[in-house]
Order: sequence, then structure tokens, then C-alpha cells
Amino acid sequence: MMPGRFFLGVGTGENLNEHILGDRWPPHEMRLDMLEEAVQVIRLLWQGASQSHHGKHYTVENARVYTLPEELPRIIVAASGPEAAEAAGRFGDGLCSTAPERNIIKAFQDGGGHGPRYGQMTVCWAPSEAEAKRTARTIWPNAALGGGLNQELPTPAHFAQATKSATEEQVAKEVVCGPDPQRHIDMINKYADAGFDHIYIHQVGPDQAGFLHFYQREILPRFA
Repeated sequence: MMPGRFFLGVGTGENLNEHILGDRWPPHEMRLDMLEEAVQVIRLLWQGASQSHHGKHYTVENARVYTLPEELPRIIVAASGPEAAEAAGRFGDGLCSTAPERNIIKAFQDGGGHGPRYGQMTVCWAPSEAEAKRTARTIWPNAALGGGLNQELPTPAHFAQATKSATEEQVAKEVVCGPDPQRHIDMINKYADAGFDHIYIHQVGPDQAGFLHFYQREILPRFA
């Protein structure tokens, strides 16, 4: 359906999505080890025919993917720190990250990575900076959370508690807010300078059409 455009994104997960199973939430090191084995299983199944796997974390017996594409999708591994980025370079086909940090790219390359490097850049376009800041604070207060809280908090209520005191200015430090083209351009260049070769823009807010017209008019021509 999307020849050449689809890739499979994987990562070590978030407790918010996975606590519902009732299992113990493993530490990051264990989750990273589980992810590496899971990717091995995926690649095994992509060989076709009947496959079995008896590993440290997973058991698969006589499993088969009956319909395989002519060209297998790339497996892009998400990383927010050097350890995961090195792992992405070791067993992934590319990297995805949300911060324009050179050390992430370096760790990916040190792990042997040579595939595409995707950077997610979060913005909030609105007709005014004040409106954008209000919208970002309302919809995306998680941007103000530091460290590994985004992966560790188990419920929406915990996120609401953790971000209750977050201010518009704190969120705006992490999210490009407003209609000033130069701010958006500067952040795109920051990702590029860090070593990302694919940058995709995550718009926070309901006015998606306004955002798209803004980027079509003010941003994309600067990078044509």
C-alpha cells in the first residue's frame, strides 16, 4: 500500500501503554535486551517458512508470516539516550529520536549505524505566540517533564500530577511556539547540524490546516 515509504518503528516502550498487562515493568537495560531479541524474532519470521525461536525472553514455535512484501521494511529504533542509540546502530536499520543532540547520533554511528536518522521536532503553530504557548501548555505539557518520567509514569493521572505546575514558558522551551518562521527554521537547522538527515514536524494543536499552510508558505521554500 505504501511501496518504499513504510518502515517499522520500535522502541523500549512506555509504562503508560504497557502497565495494563499487569506484568512487572522492567528497567531500561532489560527492556533494551528484550527489544533486541524481539527484532531478531521479527527478522527470523521475515525469512518466510515455518520458524521457531527459544530465547531468553521469548519463545516462538512453528510461526510463519505467509504473505511477505517483495522488499522488507526497515526497522527504525527509537532512542532518547546514548545507550539506546548505540543499540539502534547495532541491530536497527536506522534511528529515531526527539532531541537534536549530537551525542545520540555519535552513539548510533559508534554502534555501526549507517541508516537514516529521523528527528522528531515538536512545534505549536498558532496565529500568535501567546495563543501557541497556551495551546502547547494545555495539550502537550509533558514536554516539560525531564529525565525518564515519560517512560516510567503508568497512568494519565500521574502525568497530570507531574505536569500540574508546568508553566507555559517551561513548555515553550521544548516546543517551538508561534508564527515566527525563523524560530522554526533555526530549530530545523539545529537538528540538521546534530546529524539528523530526516526531520519530521509534530504539530501540537487543532489548527492542522493553518500549520500546513504556514509551513508550505514560510518554511519549505527555505529548504527547497
